[in-house]
Amino acid sequence: MRHRERTAAMFKALGDPVRLRRFSAVASHQGGEACVCDISDARVSQPTVSHHLKKLKEAGLLTSERRGTWVYYRVEPSVMAAMGRTLAT
Repeated sequence: MRHRERTAAMFKALGDPVRLRRFSAVASHQGGEACVCDISDARVSQPTVSHHLKKLKEAGLLTSERRGTWVYYRVEPSVMAAMGRTLAT
């Protein structure tokens, strides 16, 4: 996927308010990663949260690691810099 197409997919994924809140929760979580149990949203069901986190992963915004029964998410390291460069141009 070309750079512009990848960037557009990232911003499209963040266009959904639930996804934007989940991305923000991960990005601002202490230690740079968050367990799905720490970023659940009382306004939406757990399957819905998982669906949105999956979409953020597919867009290249998040990475994840399973540890026991929990999945931990962190922002893909290159994402913030790439978004900043895109918005600066």
